[in-house]
Amino acid sequence: MTQIPLSELQPGQVLARGTARALSELGLDSLPEMVLRPRLRADLMAIDRKGEIWIVECKSSRADFTSDRKWDGYLDWCDRYFWAVDQDFPTDLLPEGTGLFIADGYGAEMIREAPLSKLAPARRKALTLDFARASARRLQRLCDPGAIPPGF
Repeated sequence: MTQIPLSELQPGQVLARGTARALSELGLDSLPEMVLRPRLRADLMAIDRKGEIWIVECKSSRADFTSDRKWDGYLDWCDRYFWAVDQDFPTDLLPEGTGLFIADGYGAEMIREAPLSKLAPARRKALTLDFARASARRLQRLCDPGAIPPGF
């Protein structure tokens, strides 16, 4: 499989790529663009060996952050919530009580750990199954692009 050059990625995708690499180093497996429900899509959703679920929202600029009013809607869908921004982002804009990564296209550094807010067991199970099924569909599309219709 080929890697998409950084020059072809949108700014948020660059942040997601570097953050996904950092999450992997921390022992989490991540999936970009994870749909949680209609009109709610996490930039990155990650899961660790114990089943703890993290969501990371990538913000490439002040305007990107201030135009997104739905961030607190993600809190009900994860155990820990993080932001990923670049080194020039004004981090004082970011809400207290959330985690923070400083990222670029090659990696990220966790600056602030997100507090733990445990998911209900039923929601954790549903999200874990959704994560597994979305991952399997994406892999199948890579291996056999015509096998799964778009939208599934």
